[in-house]
Amino acid sequence: MLKSIELFAGAGGLALGLEQAGFEHIGLVEFDKSAANTLIFNRPQWKVLREDIAITTQKDLEKEFNIQKGELDLLSGGAPCQSFSYAGKRLGLQDVRGTMFYHYATFLEKLQPKMFLFENVRGLLTHDKGKTYQTILTIFQEQGYKTMHAILNAWDYGVPQKRERLITVGIRNDLVNQCSFTFPQKHDYRPIMRDVKLDTNPSKDECERYSEYKEKIFALVPPGGYWRDIDPEIAKEYMKTCWYMGGGRTGILRRIGLDEPSLAVLTSPGMKQTDRCHPIEVRPFSYRENARIQTFPDTWGFWGKLSEKYKQVGNAVPVNLAKEIGIAIKNTLEEINND
Repeated sequence: MLKSIELFAGAGGLALGLEQAGFEHIGLVEFDKSAANTLIFNRPQWKVLREDIAITTQKDLEKEFNIQKGELDLLSGGAPCQSFSYAGKRLGLQDVRGTMFYHYATFLEKLQPKMFLFENVRGLLTHDKGKTYQTILTIFQEQGYKTMHAILNAWDYGVPQKRERLITVGIRNDLVNQCSFTFPQKHDYRPIMRDVKLDTNPSKDECERYSEYKEKIFALVPPGGYWRDIDPEIAKEYMKTCWYMGGGRTGILRRIGLDEPSLAVLTSPGMKQTDRCHPIEVRPFSYRENARIQTFPDTWGFWGKLSEKYKQVGNAVPVNLAKEIGIAIKNTLEEINND
């Protein structure tokens, strides 16, 4: 079984997808208590460290995870990336000390896994005019890795949702000539909301509700429509200052249709400029419906208050996307291990 460690594990979308691809997680690190409890609830056999990663990084990682340097197959995770750039002294890791990325890079330095998977938002590619991502790539190179990256849309990989992620994969330099890596092929069929099991009138413990006023407005919006599909005067009153903003503002009063994918699942269902109304009932999606859109199985439970469940689901990597990337990485690792 291929062994992996995951950092910034959240509620387990990436970890579950990698498990389905054939990886055994020997450790996961997650600071948020509710998200960590979700991991423990679903996989009591996983070693979950509920602590600040700054504490974990200071440990003897070989001893903590019972693995020798160079033996780990995969390090995975997606660190929040604040803006940073080199101070000019070319100190490598020292230049990003104090950031979440520093801890990811330190794990690479200390454990030297055969491969790594680093996922993040698409915007990282152009953040600070590309300097942030270039710094990250340079540090990966300094730790001894050749990298490849691509923007993947979850909708192309069995996920009924338009959600783009920047995926960076690294192979340790001494293994590069023993293998090849290609990003997963897009699926022929791209699922839509009609493929998702939708609930009927879920309880308030599972689903937030609109105010009476907002519910009346949304009742006017047809599935697949948004503010332009109702009386302009009603829309103007609802949108207030947003009415005068530039751009299409297509997220406002947006009601998802059954014959389209969802827009990216969010961490909260009630933000005016990024509404996602249910196609059949006049309400937000329940957290469980959002989890299905993220391709979590219904057997995967979420721990915490309703707002925390929405947040965990919204922050997750779609499970099916993670699985497809995991299979591609597994194929490369099998080339390495069979060489």
